[in-house]
Amino acid sequence: MTPGARVAAAIEVLDSYLSGTPVEQALTGWARSHRFAGSKDRAAIRDHVFDAVRRLASSKALGGGTDGRAVMIGLLRGQGGDPAELFTGEGHAPAALTAPEMSVTAQMTRAQALDCPDWLLPEFDRSLGADADEVLNSLRSRAPVFVRANMVKCDREKAAAILAEDGIDTQPSSLASTALEVVTNPRKIKTSRAFLDGYVELQDAASQAVIEALNIQPGMRVLDYCAGGGGKALAMAALGADVTAHDLSWERMKDIPVRAERAGVAIKCVRHSDLKGLGGFDLVLADAPCSGSGSWRRAPHGKWLLTPEKLAKIQSAQRDILRAMPSYLTQGGSMAYATCSVLKNENQDQVQAFLSDCDGYQITAERQFTPLDGGDGFYVSQLMHNSGK
Repeated sequence: MTPGARVAAAIEVLDSYLSGTPVEQALTGWARSHRFAGSKDRAAIRDHVFDAVRRLASSKALGGGTDGRAVMIGLLRGQGGDPAELFTGEGHAPAALTAPEMSVTAQMTRAQALDCPDWLLPEFDRSLGADADEVLNSLRSRAPVFVRANMVKCDREKAAAILAEDGIDTQPSSLASTALEVVTNPRKIKTSRAFLDGYVELQDAASQAVIEALNIQPGMRVLDYCAGGGGKALAMAALGADVTAHDLSWERMKDIPVRAERAGVAIKCVRHSDLKGLGGFDLVLADAPCSGSGSWRRAPHGKWLLTPEKLAKIQSAQRDILRAMPSYLTQGGSMAYATCSVLKNENQDQVQAFLSDCDGYQITAERQFTPLDGGDGFYVSQLMHNSGK
């Protein structure tokens, strides 16, 4: 496919997405009906689509419309390109720009220019202060790709060497001692020997830094209370912890056994009804459901689906999780609350509300990561009851 044809395909996918189809479903639907497209074509189309979703508000403004064609015109302009070079009408390229399309002049609001939902901008300002604009602007670009060296099988230097054998170049990240940033060929990771043989796992560097902040010790009994796909459970098990994984959705944990076997670690997955019979844990970690505002580079559709009502529901679940965690602790154990959000109303505010409601707890460590640190936005707070000190 020519570059113009790829843009035309992205427009088709975007029209499906803008009509209400989830973005991944729209991409899959297009691929199934266009089986002639090669892997490089599909990758390029995917990049166009996700770039457009990251910059949806500004692209609509710069393109002078709300359909897929206008969004792609606006995206190309916003990226500093000239859409007329790809909108030629030749072959399978989109039709040439019309006079009105060529004469669009956009006067964007601050929220549009930063591709932030209007109603969320005040909370970004409150949460990040002078860094708000820079963080929001960083969320408009693609996220770097990181892997975690699996310390059960190798150190970071060996992991980098094995990846290099498959043509995947990396560089160490300062965020975590296990983190490598992938510099070339990130799409080859899942077919590389390093990945298939369990030397590395895909995991954001800030997510790895959250685990390092918890001071995991060999033999420590840990409950990953909101385990999801198990990334943090795997990282803790690689440090020698005795890890139990739990999630209210059993389906979300379905890949953990296969991932654990590949990594050479043991993780016990349990249902909620079985938790009470397991005794106390030295550490209970909850990477709680959240807005995902720190990882919008990876899942940009999330910011446009979020509403005040949905955020309020998320915050209610966060409060319930925080209040449930102490019941699973052993005497002297600690709890760690984490989110992939940069918003205070999901992070510091929630922890302070917990401290007000639950006497005797105090924060022993706290850290907020933003994309300006190099990885995703993450928050973590570790708490302990005074009686355990």
